Amino acid sequence: MNPDHWGVITRNTIGSPVAALRSGPFISPSVAVPPEAARPPYGRGSLGIEVADQSTSLTPQSEAVHFGNEVDFFGAPVLGLHEVGFHVFQTGENVSYGGAANLPNIKFEINPNLTSPATTYASMVWNPPPLPTTDLNQWSPYLDATTTGTWFLTGAAGATGTGTGCNLTTQCTFQELMQRLDNGGPEPVVYTAGVAKGRDHMWIGAVDGLRINHVVYDFEPGGVRIRRAP
Repeated sequence: MNPDHWGVITRNTIGSPVAALRSGPFISPSVAVPPEAARPPYGRGSLGIEVADQSTSLTPQSEAVHFGNEVDFFGAPVLGLHEVGFHVFQTGENVSYGGAANLPNIKFEINPNLTSPATTYASMVWNPPPLPTTDLNQWSPYLDATTTGTWFLTGAAGATGTGTGCNLTTQCTFQELMQRLDNGGPEPVVYTAGVAKGRDHMWIGAVDGLRINHVVYDFEPGGVRIRRAP
């Protein structure tokens, strides 16, 4: 795994959003939060994300950003995914912009290898569950994408989502998604993996500790560090 392979995936980015490795955010000692919620869960940094909702001439007007790795996950089996998740720094302001479910996603671009409908590309996206109000304006606990939230698939004209029944309208659990991609034919494989936000509501926050199977990707100001999952 090459840390230089992480960055903004430009072809999936709209407008002029921010997805930058940064220090913090840290919480003032004057704020009563658990120690583990007052600083990034790994190291001293995180992936800072900023997207706006009405800032382009497109329809919709909102921005989108995708920060990920287009090289090192290529060809990995989708059905081999068994642990996925991250920590997020969510604010009350973000909730006011788009509700409690206004959060960044985990996004895999994949070849679903479906024959009906025949398609070789889809985005496989996890929407985290809304955070409790007690977890706002601080670092969240680990959010497990295999047991919480919902998943959906996109593709040409929505074909992959429609064919599997896991689409933006009827989202699935992780287990349902894996079952529906296991169609007895060629295995689905990963193209890219990363964190995304948009196109929907304005959001300003941070993500750290992206977990994919037995590896945690620690976002630090100087780059992405690889850690073994606890």
